[in-house]
Amino acid sequence: MITNFLLDHSALVPVAILLVALVCAVLGLLCAGRRRILWALAGVSLVPVFALTLVPTGRTIDEIGCTVQFSLPTLGAVELLANVALFLPPACFAALASRRPLTTLAAGSVLSALVEALQAVVPAIGRACDTNDWLMNTIGAVLGVLLAAGTMWLVDRRAQSGSSTGAMSS
Repeated sequence: MITNFLLDHSALVPVAILLVALVCAVLGLLCAGRRRILWALAGVSLVPVFALTLVPTGRTIDEIGCTVQFSLPTLGAVELLANVALFLPPACFAALASRRPLTTLAAGSVLSALVEALQAVVPAIGRACDTNDWLMNTIGAVLGVLLAAGTMWLVDRRAQSGSSTGAMSS
């Protein structure tokens, strides 16, 4: 149902990605310093990743393999942009919780590669392995980590201005 809506209104997909990014940034700011909550958000945001990539479709693919292609997303490429949006929240929240953006980025890219590998070697789940999906998921992880880095910068700046204001008033 959501896929059909997005296919019919492909111009809304970039807007949806911006809304996802905005929600992640706001939650990141509100939960700054609360690592357990950030880890919980990262875990919850992985549910759609696994549901949309590893839950069996009811059909079986006849061969083991992976389509090798690399395309950059365009505004009308709903599936490509959806793959970007899929990895943005978990990467953002994990980077905020761990405060290790590069490690988080590597983990996001590896997780996506593992998902694609499982899709390739387990035809019973009925999902197709595609290097483009890995690339788009990795781009989503890059955007999530960049968003987290910006959020951490804002939190640190706010803390610094708060501590310097407190020092001046004493």
